[in-house]
Amino acid sequence: MTDFSKILEKAKEVEAKMKESQEKIKQIEVVGVSGGDAVKLTLNGEGEMTNLDLSDEVMKEDKGIIVDLIRAAHSNAKNQLKSKTSEEISKVAGGGLGIPGFKWPL
Repeated sequence: MTDFSKILEKAKEVEAKMKESQEKIKQIEVVGVSGGDAVKLTLNGEGEMTNLDLSDEVMKEDKGIIVDLIRAAHSNAKNQLKSKTSEEISKVAGGGLGIPGFKWPL
C-alpha cells in the first residue's frame, strides 16, 4: 500500500513549485510581429496586451490591411506565449508527482 504521508509531502512540494511557476508565468513577455516588423504587439504572461507599435509605413496602408496585420501580430504573440507557458508548466508537472502510476493533470 502507498504511504499517504509521502503522497501529501509530494503534493505540497508540487503545490509550492506550481505557485512559483505561476509567478514566473506572470513575468513572461512576448512580442508578436507581422508585416516584416511593421506591427509589434506585446503580451504579458496573463495574455494582456501591454504595447502596440505600428510603423509609420504601415499607417499609410488601408484600414483593413492594418487590422489584418494587428491580428497576425496578436496570433504570433499568442503562439509564443502558449509555448513559453507550456514550457514553464512542464518543468513542474512533467514528472508528475514522482509517484508510480500517477499522471498529471489529475
